Amino acid sequence: MKIVTAIDSMKGSLSSRQASEAAAEGIWRADSDAEVVVCPVADGGEGTVEAMTEAMSGRFRTIQVTGPLGDPVECTYGVIPGKRTAIIEMAGAAGLPLVPENRRNPLETTTYGVGEVIRDAVACGLRKLIIGIGGSATNDGGAGMLQALGYELLDGEGRPIPRKGSGLACLRQIRTENRIPQLGECQFLVACDVTNPLCGPSGCSAVYGPQKGADSRIIEEMDGWLRQFARLAGQTLPNADADAPGAGAAGGMGFAFASFLGASLEPGISIVLRETGMEEQIRTADLVITGEGRLDGQTSMGKTPVGVARLAKKYGKPVIALGGSVLPEARACHQEGIDAMFPILQGPMTLEEAMEPGRARENLAAAAEQVYRLWRVGRQERP
Repeated sequence: MKIVTAIDSMKGSLSSRQASEAAAEGIWRADSDAEVVVCPVADGGEGTVEAMTEAMSGRFRTIQVTGPLGDPVECTYGVIPGKRTAIIEMAGAAGLPLVPENRRNPLETTTYGVGEVIRDAVACGLRKLIIGIGGSATNDGGAGMLQALGYELLDGEGRPIPRKGSGLACLRQIRTENRIPQLGECQFLVACDVTNPLCGPSGCSAVYGPQKGADSRIIEEMDGWLRQFARLAGQTLPNADADAPGAGAAGGMGFAFASFLGASLEPGISIVLRETGMEEQIRTADLVITGEGRLDGQTSMGKTPVGVARLAKKYGKPVIALGGSVLPEARACHQEGIDAMFPILQGPMTLEEAMEPGRARENLAAAAEQVYRLWRVGRQERP
């Protein structure tokens, strides 16, 4: 028997690897001879660096970069030397959790640190960069990142615009000739799970600005500045498209990556499954076990467990999902390839108790053991 365990991180409790290993432990309790392949998995958001780097046998590199408010922060990214690949989460350098709630204001935040991470990776000889762009604190259209990479974003006097969201108000000219030359050798894969355009009522300012601290006045101003940014970019870059799906991701980072760096924007789970080689493991499996902290209606809309299930159904494999909790609306996941779902709690307990890592690991292992025992009985009863 070959079983693949590919469970997303249970935030605040277990990493993807820890959760997947716990499920494997439960299976081995029932069948010590079972072949279990542990596959850390993520969808491009929080935990992607850890999951992908571990799955691809890479190592971690931590550097100091400019944080969203201009203060130094430490950012860790993954390095896969054999494939000359970097795994980066923009949130590590420009994420919302790096900004205290009382200081959240997209007029003051920058993506400059993201560019510094990319610059470091390129200097290390890495040429394939996989970047998750969820959870940003910024709305600068990726301007800060571009400045760190050598693009010149200038005001009417030919001076660099300020490194913050409001700096776009000064933008009058874009020059590309001094960008880091090695960027032309790089391939950028961007994990992007939203389809918002850059501007307008569905754009990044209107949809995501409020959670970053923007009021209606600021939203209107930022939207106008981003339109100007896109217009100027279009004069220099023929492929600049502010209306492209995903251009508004992460405060306009999607636009910057696609227009300036020729990036491909794809659903995060698709990138993770392909790049980690998980498809081959699933193709040869007898059973796939996936899951996450909470299985709900959002899960059915393409989150990690459904991404795993869709791939498994490509090869006709049974899929079981385990979750810290399973909400009624999670039934929609059955239409997306998950055959059955089970909560892992073994008895009444508080949320804090359930999330304690040791308890969560034991609950997950116990649930996986019973699920595997039932599945094996079902196989034995087949004619």
